[in-house]
Amino acid sequence: MEISIFGLGYVGCVSLGCLAKNGHQVIGVDVHQQKVDLINKGLPTIVEKDIDTIIAEEFKNGKIRATNDAKDAVSNSEISIICVGTPSSKRGNLNLDFIYKVAEQIGTALKNKNTFHSVVIRSTVLPGTNEKVGEIIAEYSGKKRNQDFSVVSNPEFLREGTAVKDYYHPSITVLGGDSEIALEKVAALYKELPAPIEIVDIRVAEVIKYVNNSFHAVKVTFANEVGNISKALGIDSHKVMELFCKDTHLNISPTYFKPGFAYGGSCLPKDLSGMVTLGKDNFINIPMLSHIDASNENQKKIAYDLIAAQKFKKIAFLGLAFKEGTDDLRYSPSVDLAEKLLGKGYSLKIYDKNVHISKLIGSNKSYIDEVLPHLSILITDNLGEAIEHADIVVLNHRNLDLENYLDALSKKKAVIDLVRVKTTEQLPNYIGLNW
Repeated sequence: MEISIFGLGYVGCVSLGCLAKNGHQVIGVDVHQQKVDLINKGLPTIVEKDIDTIIAEEFKNGKIRATNDAKDAVSNSEISIICVGTPSSKRGNLNLDFIYKVAEQIGTALKNKNTFHSVVIRSTVLPGTNEKVGEIIAEYSGKKRNQDFSVVSNPEFLREGTAVKDYYHPSITVLGGDSEIALEKVAALYKELPAPIEIVDIRVAEVIKYVNNSFHAVKVTFANEVGNISKALGIDSHKVMELFCKDTHLNISPTYFKPGFAYGGSCLPKDLSGMVTLGKDNFINIPMLSHIDASNENQKKIAYDLIAAQKFKKIAFLGLAFKEGTDDLRYSPSVDLAEKLLGKGYSLKIYDKNVHISKLIGSNKSYIDEVLPHLSILITDNLGEAIEHADIVVLNHRNLDLENYLDALSKKKAVIDLVRVKTTEQLPNYIGLNW
């Protein structure tokens, strides 16, 4: 295919070389004449392993050239990939001026072009940028989105120092768009790569790079705080984290990575508190670990605020234990939420198929006697009765068999889901906690 790449910085230069190596004809575009001149001499614009060899070879093969003429590039390509920078402003916001300027240039160049053109946003951008870029191109070209052109979001996941390797060995290729023609064409660029291609909603594609890099920052910070505590205790921190990473069932895995309600139970709150205390006792500042509990408490507040916003006082709580499949009520976020609602004058009816008052013993019973002393009055073993009682139904567990109650649920003022119960998502009164 004929491809134009706007921006010959880090991502643009790597994309230019790798796409040419894959057999495509590629035109680089940049406002800086020095970068254009480098490419037109067969030289890279960056220092990066292997890219110098690739650029030199593909220039010699006649597969790459560069220009500062956007009209020339767009007229001689069917796909334009935007790789310009999106620097942070002084306030921490992304500066998207370069993206929008390129959109104007592409739009202007498309005025007199009669074939369908696909525009790909490879730069890291804010959700909503794809839509805005489409509006700008339509304004400057006088053409219609998805009729004459389309805009696809295709975030890059390249690391400096290993960018060429990352390009050819991605974990996943993400595409977000609203045109099948454009999506198929862009997907064809990556068909030979050993990774799945995920077609997702445009805004999912736009936000995933931020999520990835934020988590990478969390990982670095977590490892450093564990290291700081370990050193103070005379423990080999690298051995600790080596063992940590060997657990691919819970630690390095999809487990726990589901947005929803707060964590609870007898282990997580206690052991997190113990780790934080270890740091404090050894005069180690651990800002991230110290603030996890506050974030968890905030998630409980978000759930309460969502319920309170509905302005109805009769609530059915479906699920009370800290997670499904257990009767453990200790440090259950659902118990905390129920306690707060009762304190605010709400009328609760609670259903949990695993929780039976007569079977509560030991610390579990002591905890409930202290926090929800009137639980025996609130709880029912009849799911239908709990639903019938309520104006608002709150879903706290996923393993609820609600197929026979969907009609009744649809008549409630709201069904508030804290855990994402798939069978209820199509209800007209459905509200998800953070989805």
